[in-house]
This record gives sequence, structure tokens and C-alpha cells, in this order.
Amino acid sequence: MTEIEQEIDPETAPEAGTEEQESYTLDRRNVAAILYAVDTGDRAQLLELMEPLHAADIADLLEQVNAYDRRRLVLLYDRDFDGDILSELDEGIREEVIQLLTPDVLKEAVRDLDSDDVVDLVEYLEEPQQEAILGALEDSDRHAVEQALNYPEESAGRLMQREVVAVPEFWTVGQTIDMMREREDLPEQFYHVILLDPKIRPVGHVTLGKLMASPRRTRLQEITEPAFRTIPAMQDEGEVAYAFNQYHIISAPVVDEEERLVGVITIDDAMIVLDEEHEEDIMRLAGVGEGSLNDRVSETVKQRLPWLAVNLATAVIASMVISLFEDTIAQFVALAVLMPIVASMGGNAGTQALTVAVRAIATKDLTGSNVWRVLRREIMVGLFNGLAFAVIMGIVGLVWFGSPALGGVIAAAMVINLVIAGLAGIAVPVILDKFRIDPALASGTFVTTVTDVVGFFAFLGLAGIVLL
Repeated sequence: MTEIEQEIDPETAPEAGTEEQESYTLDRRNVAAILYAVDTGDRAQLLELMEPLHAADIADLLEQVNAYDRRRLVLLYDRDFDGDILSELDEGIREEVIQLLTPDVLKEAVRDLDSDDVVDLVEYLEEPQQEAILGALEDSDRHAVEQALNYPEESAGRLMQREVVAVPEFWTVGQTIDMMREREDLPEQFYHVILLDPKIRPVGHVTLGKLMASPRRTRLQEITEPAFRTIPAMQDEGEVAYAFNQYHIISAPVVDEEERLVGVITIDDAMIVLDEEHEEDIMRLAGVGEGSLNDRVSETVKQRLPWLAVNLATAVIASMVISLFEDTIAQFVALAVLMPIVASMGGNAGTQALTVAVRAIATKDLTGSNVWRVLRREIMVGLFNGLAFAVIMGIVGLVWFGSPALGGVIAAAMVINLVIAGLAGIAVPVILDKFRIDPALASGTFVTTVTDVVGFFAFLGLAGIVLL
């Protein structure tokens, strides 16, 4: 057996789910060694341990340690602090770290960053910190960043980078390659060479693969990509991310109102936005705003308190419905035992439909053209699920309480509530979206209220009719 075969021999290979699960997390022993180097002030040992780490891993390390250790680590790391680490840090921690860096270290850290990364660093900082970073840049770079900051927040103009590779549309492959070899300010990563007309308007682009594979005399216009799109600088970044994902775009030029080239957006930035949009939807569905693990207690309280207050209000409404049937509950105590089951099943079913709807609206899969079909589908799903659990709960009611009538009541209430849950889970976010209200922000509260009220009213109302 060869060495390679031995390495991949299933008899000797580690079991799946052991090492793989820890592949992209920080090694606890390495973290402990780094903190020990900080404790002893051993900068040489710290640099040796930090050198193999990716900037994202160093950012994770800074986020996971406490503020005291973070301060000592940053100060000891000092001039070796890289700007990419700042780009990877959570916003709250980033502000703290920037304050710890000396002006010289900060200047070196941000000097080699692309303009879009610098914009991402400074856009949410306080003015003194903004000035500290902008002051570290060369005049041309500072001008580019300040121009980007003039665009609205969460727009393509904020997302784009100013460093582009663009040439006249009539150039050849040879001219383009020679130009790139002579330039000293090429972006570190780029995927296309943009073709411009005399008015500096993008008219096409060529992939680096085709550029390098074509003879020098080939005109660029002959090897342009058939799929070419430009992005308006004022377009919302969420729409930009959707376009990249929908049309499999690698990079796209950004244009101003006169269609002139002002920058470029690459897939890595678009995917970051897409990931943030997904995370934002999940957080809002849970009613926790845009918080993170690094937020202060006071900030977290402010984010969560309003939604807990809203939930309290909806719970009061559900309680008012229950109060209408006090006499019924007093005569049949079993109803109080079974009520939470009806409400819980309805709430869970509504959340399932709601989650699907919010995600589908965000990806533009749920539109006016298919909303009725989706509504019918969710009603049918609720009906069949309701019938399945109706049989189960009917048997539970009969066996537990010895009452066929009670079993029939909870079975009927289960069917009604799960059908309404499916209907509300789709209808509520669609209606909110129609009124330009973020479905992820408010749908959960409305759907929970509907399922609780309908579930209690159906269960207790049927019980009052059948059992009394």
C-alpha cells in the first residue's frame, strides 16, 4: 500500500463527525497558549502562535476573550495588527479595538485595505474614530472613501470598491496584459476586466480566464461575457445581493445616474450582505433585533424589551378570550389541562408556515402570481396535519379523561387551529409586505395572537356547546 493509500485508508481514517466538527473552530489549547503568552508578556511567543491564524480566526479570538485579556492582547500584538482583522470583527468589539490601537499601528493596518473594507470600518463609527482612520489614508484613498460615504447607507455605492480594472473597449488582449503588468495599484482580487466606451460607461467585461487563454492580438470585444449587468449606485444592497445570487454574478460594475463607472462589487461582498439579510430575518423573527453576543446588557435589554411588551399585550388578549368561558372551565377542569396543547400546536404550525413565507418573500419566490396557490397548499397542509393530530388527541381525551365528547371537542379544535395557523402563517407576512412593513419584524406577533385567540375560542366554544 502506498503512502497516499495509507492516508485515505478507511480503516485508519478518523471517524466522520469527530475532527471535522472542530475543523473551523479555534483550538482551545492554542487559545490557552496565546493567553499564557499575553500573561507573561512574551511577544515573540505571541507572534509565533498568531502567525498561522487567519484574520477571521484572530477576530473570533478577540471576540471570545474578555475585555481585560483583549486589551492586553491587542497592546502586545501592537504593530503586527492587520487591517483584515478589523474587517472581520463584530462592530461593537471593533470600536473598542480601534481605540486601543496607536495612530501609527492604525495607519499601517488600514493602508492596504480596499476602499469598500475601509468604508465598512468607518461608516458606523463615531466621528473621532472615523477621523482617526481617514487620517491614516493617503489623499486619493481618503477621497474615494469619503465619496462612498456620501451614498445612502445599505446602498450599492456603500458596498462597492473603487479599485477597478477597466480599459477602452477597442483594446486587445496584449494591450490589456501589458497594462496590468505595468500597474502597481491593481486590486488584490478581481475577476473581470471592464470595457468602457468613450463616455466611461461600462459596455461589457472579460473574465481573467478568457483573457489569459486568448492570443495577444484578440480584440476584447470578441471575448466578452454574454451575461453582463451593471448595478445602479443607489440600488439597495439587499437587491444587489439577490441579483448576484439569482444570476450567478461574480462581479459587476457600479454606475452613477449617467451610467458612468464609479466602482465594482464582487461576489464576496454580495454574499456577506446575503448572509446578513438571512441573519437579520432570523433575529427579527425571534424578536431580538440585531443584537450579538458581544452587546452590553443594557443594549440587549433595549432590543428585547419592546417585543416582550408586545408579546405581553397579545397574551392579555388571549387571556381575555379565556375569561369569556370561565363558567365552562369551572365545570370541566380538564379543559384547563388541554388548552395549552391546542395553543402550542397552533403556534408551532403557524411559525412553520411563517418561516417559509418570510424566507420566500425575501428571495422573491412568493409573489402575487403564486400567493393563492401557496395559501391553498398551506391550508391543505394544516387540514391534514390537523386531522392526524385530531385522531391522536381524540384518543388522548377518551383514555385520559374517559370522555368521548371531550376527545371530539379537542380533535375538532385541533383541526380548526392548524388550518388557521397555516392560513395566518402565509397571509400575515404577505399583507405586511404589501404595506411595506418588514414581514420578519412583525409577523411572529400577529400569527401567535391569531393562533392563540382562534385556538382558545374554538376549543372553549365547542366545549361550551357540546359538554354543557
